[in-house]
Amino acid sequence: MPKKSKAKKQQKKKIIDEFKISEKDTGSTKVQIGILTKEIKELNEHLKRHIHDFSSRRGLLKKVSQRRKLLKYLEVHDPKNYEEVLNKIKK
Repeated sequence: MPKKSKAKKQQKKKIIDEFKISEKDTGSTKVQIGILTKEIKELNEHLKRHIHDFSSRRGLLKKVSQRRKLLKYLEVHDPKNYEEVLNKIKK
């Protein structure tokens, strides 16, 4: 079990490094969107295997809604970074 959590931490650090604005940035809008995108992809894969897992489906919907709100905020306050983030998450 500890190996799984260590792998998750490494994945999260990789995402933070990809989206961060400054060296100590861990919670900016861009980073939050990147982390949510990864979690959404993982939940989508889980729900493909476990169709009747309605609790996870609800969690997925909450994450999608939260990411949408953050993207809307970024679009209004920083259009340049909004386009950059969209290009990164579409990969």
